[in-house]
Amino acid sequence: MEPENLTRVSEFVLLGLSEEPDLQPLIFGLFLSMYLITVLGNLLIVLAVSSDSHLHTPMYFFLSNLSFVDICFTSTTVPKMLVNIQTQSKVITYEGCITQMYCFLLFGLMDVFLLTVMAYDRFVAICHPLHYTVIMHPRLCGQLVLVSWIMSVLISLLYSLMVLRLSFCADLQIPHFFCELNQMIQLACSDTFLNNLVLYIVAVPVGGGSLTGILYSYSKIVSCIRAMPSAQGKYKAFSTCASHLSVVSLFYCTILGVYLLPPATDNACSIITASVLYTVVTPMLNPFIYSLRNKDINGALKRSFRMTA
Repeated sequence: MEPENLTRVSEFVLLGLSEEPDLQPLIFGLFLSMYLITVLGNLLIVLAVSSDSHLHTPMYFFLSNLSFVDICFTSTTVPKMLVNIQTQSKVITYEGCITQMYCFLLFGLMDVFLLTVMAYDRFVAICHPLHYTVIMHPRLCGQLVLVSWIMSVLISLLYSLMVLRLSFCADLQIPHFFCELNQMIQLACSDTFLNNLVLYIVAVPVGGGSLTGILYSYSKIVSCIRAMPSAQGKYKAFSTCASHLSVVSLFYCTILGVYLLPPATDNACSIITASVLYTVVTPMLNPFIYSLRNKDINGALKRSFRMTA
């Protein structure tokens, strides 16, 4: 690439979900509704867990952390998209794009690590119930969350710094509704070999290790459930794990779809659809799948509202 073809980037253009003007009000209303449901549902979980001492257990501690991270995860992308639709402007500054990408990676990685930790928590609770309180003591739970944050911050910072070294040409249109890492790398004019190398060197062990840990935990859980003599115990254990597995399946399958599909124009629609599923739909469904149908959560919320009333 000739030096004169490179330009000092000040802003990017986010093409969004659709360029059809007639669809913009529908997209705005749909995503605003999903965003409000996500924030409200996850805030209710955080409120219930923090206000009720009966829910100060490892499972609900991790759930409240997941809810907080999901609020931040969705807030990284959806508000900017809504503002762009409302103002009919698709522009995002270079600094804003890098910041959005960093925050998206940070909270996305936290989701991955928390889902892995929650799988381990269920494994210990079901397969080693007599030692559960000894193994999953508050100090270990805090350390697991702290390590997850540290790893997420460092990996996100590494990826963001790698993007900062790239040069961009005059074509600064991102065919997405947020500044996604792969799209940024594909948009660069300079050599991206090192970026792709670092991306896969880090992503494969992190993503593969997390998914392996989850699958191993649930393979052991299934064996333990099958060995239970009580049908009621089997049902209770299975219902708890099925909700977690449904979230994990949706989250991981859509992410794999995004990052395994070749970056061709024909796949752009499929990639954006999969991105919507794991960035917006999954955080919105988490409260319903995990906790809002849970008697302990509902009881804690009722007590909290009675106290405020």
